[in-house]
Amino acid sequence: MSAPTTAPFSTLHVVDDDRFDAHRSRGAHPERPERLAAARAGLAGALPDARRVAVAVEDASDEALERVHGAGYVRRLRSALGEWGHLDADTYFCPESEAAAWGAAGGAAALTRRLLAGEPDERAAGIALLRPPGHHARPGAAMGFCLLNNVAVAAAEALALGAERVAIVDWDVHHGNGTQEIFWEDPRVLFVSLHQYPHYPGTGAPSEIGAGAGRGKTINLALPAGSGPEVYGEAFRRVVLPALDEFGADLTLVSAGFDAHARDPLAGQELDDASYGAFAGAVAGRAARLGLMLEGGYDLQALEGSVRAVGEALLETGPELPEGTIPTAAEEAIERTRRAHAGLWRFADEG
Repeated sequence: MSAPTTAPFSTLHVVDDDRFDAHRSRGAHPERPERLAAARAGLAGALPDARRVAVAVEDASDEALERVHGAGYVRRLRSALGEWGHLDADTYFCPESEAAAWGAAGGAAALTRRLLAGEPDERAAGIALLRPPGHHARPGAAMGFCLLNNVAVAAAEALALGAERVAIVDWDVHHGNGTQEIFWEDPRVLFVSLHQYPHYPGTGAPSEIGAGAGRGKTINLALPAGSGPEVYGEAFRRVVLPALDEFGADLTLVSAGFDAHARDPLAGQELDDASYGAFAGAVAGRAARLGLMLEGGYDLQALEGSVRAVGEALLETGPELPEGTIPTAAEEAIERTRRAHAGLWRFADEG
């Protein structure tokens, strides 16, 4: 797989807002406001003010939300959010959660609009520092710390603006089940997920490839626990990048979770800061318009370092994808994904 052939981005569009900090649990919880402080510190270390373009945040409109969730869910969620409580065992809300969630989804849509606003041959990239995260939020249910599916809102916004194809790469350690479900039958959206398997939420087997017109547009790399940089590097070279090249998206979005880091307490993968810089650089080489949405990542040191590595890779030449011998179980996991897509993609039929 060839190295990226495009130059780094000259600036980054950044979505950030104080309302995201106000979403907090009454007690201890891994999805906490301090995560944003860590992510902001990481981005500040990589991004000089002169290369940062702020994107104003407005609440997501009902129209934007109902493209991915439906009117019934949006109404039920708004009416359910109140003082303090839980929507499931993992997913809390507080008096400020509605403002945070509607702002996060609106910020994702705003970033999409900004990225697509330029001339057809213009390159643009941005990162949205969002809370609460979104990729587990299903069409009709909150789940896994997530209230509204931010990256899905962004993708649907792009389609509404006239984009013909949108790619979503989800490198969070947990499978983005909500995003998969939303676009399961939509051939305009390519969803590629790299995740620890089996692990929460229990979905994301290689055999889950989409249905109907969307058959083949869902690609799941279900990687075993203990997978490190070399395994992910091979998964990118053999599956992710060839799929992006073949699909030819008008906009590429990343569900940028950082919980596959070796320091993270909620999973069992072995990535490091530089791994995420390599992923970002590799995806940027295939994307004229690129937007990253913060998902998971629960060790503050790992989150800060990984976000910094991503920012540096987008603005400068990033590290190469890791290479090396990988365990047999990981080889088999990658090949299961390729076999599941035989006859649907060139990458699955070659080599």
